[in-house]
Amino acid sequence: MNSRKLSRQIVQRVLEEGAYSNLVLSKELNRDDIDEKDKGLITEIVYGTLRRKRTLDVLIGNFVKDIKLLDSTVLNILRVAIYQMYFLDKIPEYAACNEAVEEAKEISVEASKLVNGILRNFIRDEKEIVVPGNRIDELGYKFSFEPWMIRLFIKQYGEERTMKIMAGLNETPKVTVRVNESKGEYDEVFENLEEMGYKIEEGYACPEAIKIEGGKGVESNELFKEGLITVQDESAMLVAPLLEINKGEKILDLCAAPGGKTTHIAELLDNTGEVLAFDLHENKLSLIEENAKRLGLTNIVCKTMDATKLNPDYISYGDKVLIDVPCSGLGIIRKKPEIKWNKTRQQLRDLVEIQRDIMENAWQYLKPGGILLYSTCTLNKEENEENLKWFLSKHSDAEIEKLYIGNNNNFIYNVDGSLTILPNDSMDGFFMGKIKKKK
Repeated sequence: MNSRKLSRQIVQRVLEEGAYSNLVLSKELNRDDIDEKDKGLITEIVYGTLRRKRTLDVLIGNFVKDIKLLDSTVLNILRVAIYQMYFLDKIPEYAACNEAVEEAKEISVEASKLVNGILRNFIRDEKEIVVPGNRIDELGYKFSFEPWMIRLFIKQYGEERTMKIMAGLNETPKVTVRVNESKGEYDEVFENLEEMGYKIEEGYACPEAIKIEGGKGVESNELFKEGLITVQDESAMLVAPLLEINKGEKILDLCAAPGGKTTHIAELLDNTGEVLAFDLHENKLSLIEENAKRLGLTNIVCKTMDATKLNPDYISYGDKVLIDVPCSGLGIIRKKPEIKWNKTRQQLRDLVEIQRDIMENAWQYLKPGGILLYSTCTLNKEENEENLKWFLSKHSDAEIEKLYIGNNNNFIYNVDGSLTILPNDSMDGFFMGKIKKKK
């Protein structure tokens, strides 16, 4: 099993076929002929190459007349090789170079000579790299982001904070789990994980979170199978408690899949009341049902529904409504680095309409006196604060409740009372706003 070749194939599928890095990777790594050490290397190379694509292309562009003329397989062989040479200390340059040349031979003799020439020149002249262009291009090279995205962040957050955001989005995410407190005690689960040999620490911002160092997977772990823990990012863990859940309530989750927040709501209800979990895609609801079963939750009802279309059956039905709306995902680039390359400025604008339609319907489903929680995993203010501002200007019976959940240095409490979470090594970028419906 050639780890580097498989890494290159995955990178190519993500960049050229629009495959999702996390899904392709987990599918490929389930094969029996890959040992644990190689799984770690493949994961590192795939995510690293995708994360640093723009930087790698500038480096390659220093040694070819026009990078656009390179065969796409040759280009991805070069990206994977240079990622290892430039960003990974443990891999000898000659090893990465030799493997790349061997792989290029499968295309043609000319391809292998070209790859060999470019990589040898890179090894010799690594210090002489030139970054053409302006300040935005420099930042694009340093942090590996598209110029339009950098300009968007600078316009919305200023240059200093933008650099923090981009650095945060380039972090390797840790695995975090949420303890299912309807089934077990936090301290007991913590001790059990330690006894099982996991290197763990308490969560960064959430009382029910446990961080697992070294990215060790937990899906095959007994505690996971028994429903005592769920894998979830700490940013997402903050959402459900903000609904101020009381036992017996009816709570609607309009964009529920894959169900991390849905199951959290059900746990906080302590298996009472009703959580109506809606999603546009029926196949995604089975994932929520599987998780509910594993976690021992019986108060979740899954239904297919398009949140952008009003369903009269649910008018004034919910005590609380959660809308974790479809968004551009700019806050979760740590986990899905291809978002850097497959999103366009226009796509961000198009999403706003969808988000506003969902907000309008959610408001009708909410009883007077209830809470609507609006959340996204993006940092784009057009999808966040500007949507709240638009909504409040249209609804005189809506008022924002100021959020406050502690003084972490990556929390921005916005003027309107909403909360933006900046990405770091412990949390994804996230946004949440809490709106109360006046009686």
